[in-house]
Amino acid sequence: MYPASKPTAQGPSPAFIGASWVALLAGMVAYNVGLWNAQMALNEKGYYFVILMYGLFSAISVQKSVRDRQEGIPVTNIYYGLSWFSTLLAIGLLVVGLWNATLAASEKGFYAMSFLLSLFAAIAVQKNTRDSQPPTPGPRPMEADDQRLG
Repeated sequence: MYPASKPTAQGPSPAFIGASWVALLAGMVAYNVGLWNAQMALNEKGYYFVILMYGLFSAISVQKSVRDRQEGIPVTNIYYGLSWFSTLLAIGLLVVGLWNATLAASEKGFYAMSFLLSLFAAIAVQKNTRDSQPPTPGPRPMEADDQRLG
């Protein structure tokens, strides 16, 4: 039998970091190349581009606020709720836009999949960035509060 060992905190592997960045770039480039080549009005292209940017920002906000809460870093309920609402709103706006668009079903699927790939990859890149940071010395903010109260 092997002696019991404590699990060690490991950062993300270089392969996972690379795969996350490749997925993010692939999703964003594919989505934007599709928009560039689309036969739609400029304001419609702008709508879909803004939804992608809004979705990326809100997905990163959700990842950060969830992670902060897990680590005991204070996150207000309003920011936490708005992060989730924004992410769901971005997805909802894309669904409504694609539902009403005069595009082929294959084009609609292409935009939906590249959008979701981009959101997932943005979360993975943010997580990798956070996991690659060296730990900060000293007690976390919630632990400091506990020590004062205890």
